[in-house]
Amino acid sequence: MIERIAILGTGLLGTSVGLALRAAGFRGSISGWNRSPKGAETALSMGALDAIANDPLQAARESQVVLLAVPIYATLDLMEKMAGVLDSEHLVTDVGSTKAQITEAAGRLFNTPDRAAFLPGHPMAGKERGGAELGDASLFRGAVWLFTDDPAWQRSPHSAALVQGWREWVGAMGAKTLDIDSRRHDELVAWVSHLPQLVATALSALLEEEVSDAPELKDVGGRALREMTRLGASPYSMWRDIAYTNTDAIQAALDALEQRLAHIRENLRNPELRDQFEQANRFRRD
Repeated sequence: MIERIAILGTGLLGTSVGLALRAAGFRGSISGWNRSPKGAETALSMGALDAIANDPLQAARESQVVLLAVPIYATLDLMEKMAGVLDSEHLVTDVGSTKAQITEAAGRLFNTPDRAAFLPGHPMAGKERGGAELGDASLFRGAVWLFTDDPAWQRSPHSAALVQGWREWVGAMGAKTLDIDSRRHDELVAWVSHLPQLVATALSALLEEEVSDAPELKDVGGRALREMTRLGASPYSMWRDIAYTNTDAIQAALDALEQRLAHIRENLRNPELRDQFEQANRFRRD
């Protein structure tokens, strides 16, 4: 039974996990650490944490389950530091948006009989902006929580029990779990998450250059503008590590989009344009 959880990183996702656990009936202790003390204090005031930890490694040692809810390179750094101080009584998991590098590091640093288990995870949930103040207990309801599972943790019955317990709490938070290969994960999220973000960023940046000073913009720009540029509010700090750790897959998606846009541009007065709309409608219907 899981009774002690440490959340390292109390931004949007970390704080939301704490709130969602409480809403789901978790009665154990939840400690939290954040690089910026203000974020941890906000999470504490919202009821996502019971206590603030000053040292992430100490918080990890005193817990059973450690959730890494920090950017990807910070996750990899903490994994290196925790590998030698945690043992088979611990489970470490994460919420990183790319999984190949994290899963490789997990296989190298964890999942042996004398070390902690590591279960790479990624909840497909979030908002265009981050911060503890935006934490939401319902953020994961109806979302898919992906795991790029390494069966090495099954060597230890205790590790297996912690993994099963964490999966059950993820379900109690309202998410559906799905196991997927780490490289396939990164290929898919490049299409369904990273590409939409970069399209919105590019469009918003272009509009800022071309028409941001137009006095009629607020009146002319309607729902389509709001929906297409919503993700344009996402900060670079949230996406830098994603771009660095999934570059090839994102580049392939962007190249394909460039070709499709060129095709549309060349067929604005041809029936080919209708075919593109029909294909897009089929995707939405499916």
